[in-house]
Amino acid sequence: MQRSAVRPSPIFLGLIAITAGGGLLTLLESDVAITAGVVLLVLGGWVVSLCLHEFGHALVAFRGGDREVYFKGYLTLDPRRYTDPVLSLLMPVIFLAIGGIPLPGGAVWINHHALRSRAVESSVSLAGPLSNLVVAILLAVSVNVFEPAVPLAAGLSFLAVLQLGAFILNMLPVPGLDGWGALEPFLSHDARVFGAKARPWAPLFLFAALIGIPGVSQALWSVVYALFELIGGNGLLSDIGQYEFFFWQR
Repeated sequence: MQRSAVRPSPIFLGLIAITAGGGLLTLLESDVAITAGVVLLVLGGWVVSLCLHEFGHALVAFRGGDREVYFKGYLTLDPRRYTDPVLSLLMPVIFLAIGGIPLPGGAVWINHHALRSRAVESSVSLAGPLSNLVVAILLAVSVNVFEPAVPLAAGLSFLAVLQLGAFILNMLPVPGLDGWGALEPFLSHDARVFGAKARPWAPLFLFAALIGIPGVSQALWSVVYALFELIGGNGLLSDIGQYEFFFWQR
């Protein structure tokens, strides 16, 4: 592997800078600056995590035999390299900003025929959501350092909750999501055919259920917050971060 393949692109570094800038804004003694800072921190951090999610898929695929991800530039964390930036970046950001739904992205095309085994195929699918889980744990741990700066700790806590939401949603065994992708190599031919047909539509039905069926969204978030507490998260700080992020709903 050439070293340049795994160097973060300037675009990705810029996203990190925007996220860090949002964090710095939360330290100012101004309500407007704090709110703007939390919004930038959460949105910027969310896009960074989407890049890491796709990078996780690509890196495991590369190590598992798919050399095409190198030439496609997936290992540079450059969102411009993704197959469909609208579905992978724009739509998740819009869903997050409007309703707080951590919509999973999906934009790296893997050559499954090049992968060495079914276990590798399964690992490729799991690598994305596991990156969200790792980010969530790191954010929850970092709050212990920044907790005296309440707005910053609140923004980080809410971002951690969103990472856990993305992790849980992605792990559902629904065609089109990573949970199904992890199971698919071990399923029967008929099941895989069914999954291929349902892949474009199943996630849409899932998100329609989250929005439109009473109790479904509450069940999801109850699991998310239970996991958040398990990794040491602070629910009160997350609620403050959510309040600041959705400032237009006050």
